[in-house]
Amino acid sequence: MKNRLGLALAIMAGVLVLASLTAFTVDQRQKVIVFEFGKIKEIIEEPGLHFKWPLIQNVRYFDNRILTLDALETESFITSEKNNVLVDFFVKWRIKDLRQYYQRVQGDEATAVAQLQQTVKSTLQDEFTKRTVHDVVAGEREKIMGIVKVRAGSDASGYGIEIVDVRVKRVELPDAVRDSVYRRMEAERKTVAAERRSQGFSQAEKIRAEADREREVIVAGAYRDAQRVKGEGDAKAAAIYARAFNENPEFYAFYRSLDAYRASFKNKSDVIVLDPNSEFFKYFRNSGKGGK
Repeated sequence: MKNRLGLALAIMAGVLVLASLTAFTVDQRQKVIVFEFGKIKEIIEEPGLHFKWPLIQNVRYFDNRILTLDALETESFITSEKNNVLVDFFVKWRIKDLRQYYQRVQGDEATAVAQLQQTVKSTLQDEFTKRTVHDVVAGEREKIMGIVKVRAGSDASGYGIEIVDVRVKRVELPDAVRDSVYRRMEAERKTVAAERRSQGFSQAEKIRAEADREREVIVAGAYRDAQRVKGEGDAKAAAIYARAFNENPEFYAFYRSLDAYRASFKNKSDVIVLDPNSEFFKYFRNSGKGGK
């Protein structure tokens, strides 16, 4: 009985050892190369449980995630003005073709990073040489990054690597040229600011001229309307006076004379010299007759 139990345990142990030698798992963050006698037998990219022949085959794991190349040292590049600029950059990359990646760099990540860094540095130098300090600092920075990503990506694809992104973290000037470059950039900004102010003044003058013209048109139209209304009022007044005169000429003459007396003797200091028999005193001379 004991011999049978020992045999069963031995068989189970053997099965477990055999399973450990044949079965392996692939995580979703990994890719695997299955080797047979040192040669690539299979590339596995799907996560899950897989099997291999024990002793004959072995596996090697590779990272399937996006990796980061972050330059440890600040690199120096020369611009078209023959000025040095200090640049820090990083690259986001991943293994795209695992077979090609292994064949070119033997699956050594350090070798791949060194090759990738050299490719990006070379491309950056080519692009910086074509541009001024202002362009590489601000003016065409995004454009440079796009060109570097495409060109370096084309070279990197030859050893199974895909470049996801390339970014310049910092661009600095050496102390020897920093002040002069900043002064030139300041002068350029002042020139642009002066041009914008001049355009603003010109636009303001144009707006003021248009406003003055519109004001003149509005005032002229208002004066025209006022004169028309005044003329219509004078015409109506004249018509009323004419009707009053036609209905009672004597009363109308008397009323007009009263207006003339009122206007002539408005103040106590007013003096008028006329002939007593003047027509102006017609109603003064006749005022006593009505009382008799």
